[in-house]
Amino acid sequence: MLETAHLVHRRASLSRVTNETSVEVAVDLDGGAVKATTGVDFLDHMLHALGTHAAIGLTVVAKGDGMDNHHLIEDVGIALGSAIHEALGDKRGIARFGSMMAPLDDALVAASVDLSGRPYLNFRVNFLRENLGEMPTEMVGEFFRAVTDNAKMTLHLVQMNGHVAHHLCEASFKSFARAFGQAKAIVGNEIPSTKGVLE
Repeated sequence: MLETAHLVHRRASLSRVTNETSVEVAVDLDGGAVKATTGVDFLDHMLHALGTHAAIGLTVVAKGDGMDNHHLIEDVGIALGSAIHEALGDKRGIARFGSMMAPLDDALVAASVDLSGRPYLNFRVNFLRENLGEMPTEMVGEFFRAVTDNAKMTLHLVQMNGHVAHHLCEASFKSFARAFGQAKAIVGNEIPSTKGVLE
């Protein structure tokens, strides 16, 4: 029975092109290489951490309009969330839930994921500086909102400790990645819902 679920190719690729950005994303939920080229070095670093710690194949190629990178970061989140949603398919056999507390030096961030089909974000991470390189820290929450809305997942991302912005951001991405990695794992052959469907 478990082998049946593994026969499904959980992959998706898509392009999102607007007057503000051009984004191409490819996702393989069952593993692969991780590459990110967005022109925003810190975002590339975070996407690499996300792909690595979620144990997914991930390719992101994006260009933006240079408007403080707001549009670029948000649109990468939209495209990534949409690709995740498509790759999950009917979610047959997945664990559905995942939770992780990821430390990074002073920072400790807790993440809980439910691949429920219902988008919700509770983001409670506070940054004491405005930018991480060319990535505005206010966009960290907006990135996760774009991902959760378009992947149709519930995510709680809560700062437990810390003050160094770099560490808090990286711990946020890693805790989310590990929790998502648990949630998307194949553990059976049923749709994990009493409703019989996760849309």
